[in-house]
Amino acid sequence: MLMEYIPFLKPKVVPKQYYQRYLDEIDESRIYTNNGPLNKRFEERILKEHFNHTGAVVTVSNATIGLLLAISQLKRQGKYALMPSFTFPATPLSAMWCGLEPYYIDIDPEHWCMDEHKLELALEKLGDEAAVVVPYATFGTQLDLAYYESLIRRGIPVVIDAASSFGTTMEEQDLTSFGGAIVYSFHATKSFGIGEGGIVYSGDLELIQSIRRSTNFGFNEERSSGQLGLNGKISEYTAAVGLATLDVFSEKIKIREKIGEWYKEALNDYKLLESGWKVQAIAGKIVNQFYPILCPVDQENRFYVDKLQALAIQVRTYFSPPCHRQKMFDYHPRTSLAVTEEISRRILSLPVWEDIRKEQVERIVRSLIHE
Repeated sequence: MLMEYIPFLKPKVVPKQYYQRYLDEIDESRIYTNNGPLNKRFEERILKEHFNHTGAVVTVSNATIGLLLAISQLKRQGKYALMPSFTFPATPLSAMWCGLEPYYIDIDPEHWCMDEHKLELALEKLGDEAAVVVPYATFGTQLDLAYYESLIRRGIPVVIDAASSFGTTMEEQDLTSFGGAIVYSFHATKSFGIGEGGIVYSGDLELIQSIRRSTNFGFNEERSSGQLGLNGKISEYTAAVGLATLDVFSEKIKIREKIGEWYKEALNDYKLLESGWKVQAIAGKIVNQFYPILCPVDQENRFYVDKLQALAIQVRTYFSPPCHRQKMFDYHPRTSLAVTEEISRRILSLPVWEDIRKEQVERIVRSLIHE
């Protein structure tokens, strides 16, 4: 008997009936892009519902453009963008498009985010050559913003890659004082997936206004190009899907939280944590895009990728290989990356999608038992 195939991801953008009323508004207004009324409403609702109506946001065509524009606006004179190698290639690529060279910092073995002690040592070594720091909020976890605010006060710009973090509940942190930029992705595979798109958030309102101008060819109010820019806007159609997704995002969060609970229960039921498997130490309350886990230290993720594929279960290995192991980035300078190497050797990303069933989660976890 054939086993039911379990894919890694099955993106579920809201269906047309959820955003039809917004499409009707587009037909009525005949405004299709250029920061139209739906986009403005989308930004206003994001700011009110997810940032307590403080600071400012600007929509961008995708998170990579958001990173690129934020880095280009904030970078100081220098050569290097300090970042983890344990991240998606969009992070180093954005810095490279801004004329900077990535400088890879090792990660913390528990949270899998950039190791702040090693970052400090690198900043001391590089001095004025450090143009910007680009932390990655790994798999949606909350970063210590107080630490990164302290870097900004020291004159070191910070752009946070928070691609998977939209919907993360922050604990005891005030975003309004954050003078750097935080970039979120709305790609279809994300928990808040609208197809493509993203936002840049900052407590610095002037920064967001400058990024907004850069998304529209650098135009000022007189439509004269006064700064470096490109076309980084979203269309009104994208905003329509975004508004409809905001309408139901609380339900989506609950579904993904329930799936996370199913994984925790199954891991306990099958005693995987007792046998050497390890989960990420998470700060805040995240909305899982997928479920990351480390296999035991004496094993490697490739074994489980192949094993589960033979059992009709698709898994991934974000981020293995890490950036410094990829051809585009393997020549960049770095600290010792011993923890990055170890985590990437063992990391597995398990399926999470909104229609997945509890028995499928149990089957996935059961399949991880080493026999």
